[in-house]
Amino acid sequence: MSHSGYKGKSLEFLEKNKIEVGNMVRVKADSTYSGILMPRYEYSDDDHIVLKLKNGYNIGLQIEKIIQIEIESHPSVKKENTTQPQTDPKLPKILLISTGGTIASRIDYRTGGVSPALTAAELNASVPEISKIANIDTEVLFSEYSENLLPEHWRKIAEKLNSYSRSEYKGIIVAHGTDTMQYTAAALSFSLSGFPKPVALVGSQRSSDRPSSDASLNLISAARFLVETNTNGIFVVMHNSISDDEIACHWGTRVRKNHTSKRNAFQTIGGSPVFIVKKDTIEKNPLFCPSEKPYNPKINFDSQVMLMKYYPGFDPKLVDHAINSGYKAIIFEGTGLGHVGKVMYESILRAKRKGLFIGMTSQCIDGIVRMTVYDSGRDLLNLGVIPLGNMIPETALVKAMWALGNTKDINEMEKIMQENIALEISD
Repeated sequence: MSHSGYKGKSLEFLEKNKIEVGNMVRVKADSTYSGILMPRYEYSDDDHIVLKLKNGYNIGLQIEKIIQIEIESHPSVKKENTTQPQTDPKLPKILLISTGGTIASRIDYRTGGVSPALTAAELNASVPEISKIANIDTEVLFSEYSENLLPEHWRKIAEKLNSYSRSEYKGIIVAHGTDTMQYTAAALSFSLSGFPKPVALVGSQRSSDRPSSDASLNLISAARFLVETNTNGIFVVMHNSISDDEIACHWGTRVRKNHTSKRNAFQTIGGSPVFIVKKDTIEKNPLFCPSEKPYNPKINFDSQVMLMKYYPGFDPKLVDHAINSGYKAIIFEGTGLGHVGKVMYESILRAKRKGLFIGMTSQCIDGIVRMTVYDSGRDLLNLGVIPLGNMIPETALVKAMWALGNTKDINEMEKIMQENIALEISD
């Protein structure tokens, strides 16, 4: 029998009642529940069983409080319409590259789990509205949770996009987990600066088995954005509010994930989204002027960069550790206008003498670094710390990795970090 993840008392309970993972069961406890018995992860306790209810949410039930449990039905595979979508020669073509995440997914009716829809046929079954917007080709690059992505993954995505820079596709969707999507967006913005097509990184805060899922609408809106706007560059396309009224298209270097679970977790820092997708229209931010730089891909990254958030009590030995460990650049998240305490000065001076790049951002969510206002800021400028305007700290980290990957000269790196490559410094 299948009891994936169950052990001890919970396993004995299931075996005694001849219940398997994937069974539709009715449980009488403090109330009566009906749902699919879900597998459990390997570190779970042995006091509970987990059901996926018909509304898509999971619930844990304590075994000692269960009065009765019975099987309503055995697992079966629900057949879906996974026919290949019809190609309409009148519609433009879009490529969807999957890197992981749950932007388009289906329920596995044997286990109640969610699996990604990766083929054109599966995508058509999950989000049939897409086939009325464009002809979609799909490609799986890799399948990883976004917290597992490294600069080498950014390079693979950038190289794949570069291979389609002169293709017939109107635009490209990159399905991506939300946790590190802002880092990938920044990496692509720098390495593919001037990319001649629009690229939409799309994620989902809530998986498609939940009634509040944002997966389908984010994907549909991204397809509309690519088809209906005449623009280019790297964007993050996600909900603009907790409702389904608006989907925001954020510029790739000015976006940040500001909430763990809300559907509108992503926000443009220092301004408004560059496009808003509504039911019948797509509105452009009149202040948005995309870069007209020629396309000149530079797809290299060097991860020997450290992001340090300064705080009262910060140990300056951490800077010395970075020096001794071979790091070549440090990005500070300073306080206010771009400050760190004077206890840091000697270590920063040693880092500069060793040839490290030291950049300053602010840990404030919005606003610009101005290091000439107070003595402490001027002292840091005198030590060689480079102010980075209103660049988001995570964007500055990625830019430093990219700059370091394309030059080993500290003076050249300082010039690159202060140059507005991909609208990472906004007015």
